[in-house]
Amino acid sequence: MPGIGKILSLVILYEIHDINRFPRPQELASYARLVKCARESAGKTHGTGGRKIGNAHLKWAFSEAAVGFLRKNPEGKKYYARLERKHGKGKALTVLAHKLARAVYHIWKKDQVFDQEKFLAA
Repeated sequence: MPGIGKILSLVILYEIHDINRFPRPQELASYARLVKCARESAGKTHGTGGRKIGNAHLKWAFSEAAVGFLRKNPEGKKYYARLERKHGKGKALTVLAHKLARAVYHIWKKDQVFDQEKFLAA
């Protein structure tokens, strides 16, 4: 997978350990701090939180993977430009990191090879 080298792959491997801990890719993304969590009490919403929820090392690894994915990858840059127009610069990188986390989940769970055309199709 472009953007994930030896170090990032080892960080992801050691921090996730067993992919079967996560029944769905959404739970992996949540554990990796790639989604916002709602703070609510007694039915009232108090904004978003989650500074201490999840795994900071996975957040770092997938964020670095998103930046690495864009490096020397013209198709990835085109996809990022679409995301950037829609969401803005910072949020677009987070969306890309989230998508990479879901791709890692499916690759690991189904024992498949990364397919960039399929990844960028959605």
